[in-house]
Formats: sequence, C-alpha cells, structure tokens
Amino acid sequence: MKMVQRKATAKGTAERAKGRASANDAAPKDRRRERGEASVQRIIDATIELIAEEGLASVTMQRIAEHVGSSNALVVFHFRSKENLFRAVLKYLSDQYDALWLNLVRAPGLSPVERLLGAVGCAQRFARQHPKWVSVFVAFSSDRKSMQIYNEIGLPSDLAYTAEARELLVEISRSGGYAGVDINTLSESLNYLVHGAWYWDHLNPAGRDTDVVRKTMLLLLHQAFPRHFELMR
Repeated sequence: MKMVQRKATAKGTAERAKGRASANDAAPKDRRRERGEASVQRIIDATIELIAEEGLASVTMQRIAEHVGSSNALVVFHFRSKENLFRAVLKYLSDQYDALWLNLVRAPGLSPVERLLGAVGCAQRFARQHPKWVSVFVAFSSDRKSMQIYNEIGLPSDLAYTAEARELLVEISRSGGYAGVDINTLSESLNYLVHGAWYWDHLNPAGRDTDVVRKTMLLLLHQAFPRHFELMR
C-alpha cells in the first residue's frame, strides 16, 4: 500500500512539475507575442502620423522605422511591404470606426430614431477625437494608387453604414406614417455630408469643431420627419 501511495505521490509531483514547466514555457511565448503586437501597433501609429502630416507619397519603410526608432528590418519583418503596411493601417482605422458605430448605432435597446441620431453623431465624434485618422482616410480615398486598397477595405464598410442608415430611414418613415419621403435622396445626402465634411476638415482643420454638419443633417431629417427630429439650436 505504501509503495502505491509513493508511486501516486511521485506521479502527482511529476505532473505538477510538468504543469509548472508548461506554464513557464508559455509565459515567454506570451511575452514575445505581446511585444510583437506592441511593435506592430507602434509601426501602424507611426505610419498614421506620417501620412496625416506629409501624405502618402512621402512614406517609406525607412521613414517609418526612423519615426518608430527601430530598424528598417523590423518594419519589413512585420509587414514585408509598404502595401501590406498600408492595408494594415486602413484595416485598423476601419475597425476603430466600426467599434464606434457599434456603440452608437447598434447598442441594445435603441429606437430607430436614437440609432439614426447615433449614426449622425458617429462621423462627427470620430473626426473630433481622431482628426489624423480622418486625414488618413481622406488620403487613401483621394490618391489614385492607394484607392484600390481603400475600395477593398474601406468602401465595403462605408456602403454598409449607408445601407444601415437607409433602413433606419425606411423604418422611421413607415412607423411614423410619413408619405412622399424620398428615402434614397435623403440617405445619399446624409452620406455626402459626412464625406464632404471629412474632406473639408482635412483641408481646413480650424473649422472641425463647428456643428454645421450635425445641424444640416438634423435640418434634413426634420424636414422629412418633423415629429421625430427637432432642429438643433
């Protein structure tokens, strides 16, 4: 019996030791992964800074490495090419906008009117909180060479946001008993206002903090749905 107990104790001790060894092996891997992810994010942030300040044409892998304070080899190791880096930047920015949209437009319990007001406020809040991010979006969508990347990564999301806002307009019109509202024109008008405001803010940063865009959107919505939207004063 004692022999069996000793064997069981030895087996348990060995298994615990193995578990500790596995945990110790996993810890360095986790730290390496965290360092790698942090390095990737620093490179993405540096690329955003350079694009916002100097435009796409001036960005090179070497410039980015200098901005980060690392070697060119590290940037190449993570992204392989400038095109891959640009894709990662645009994907990161698109994900950030999507997160804000989810919070303001798709939060549980919101009415169609509240969701549409969230959509109206989403672009303005994003621009005010992250003006350099907006400048990068404008740069990608304005440059012929990078437009293909934008069309692959950014445009599908933009179209999805517009379609979702349009469905909200349809729901408000139907439930409110409004007749004769040109939903397509209203939806596209709101979309044009957003992109026009982003482009103008990029050219004229001093005007970024005004409420002109929101007031204009609410004016259009009030004219279409006067019982559901009040004018902003």
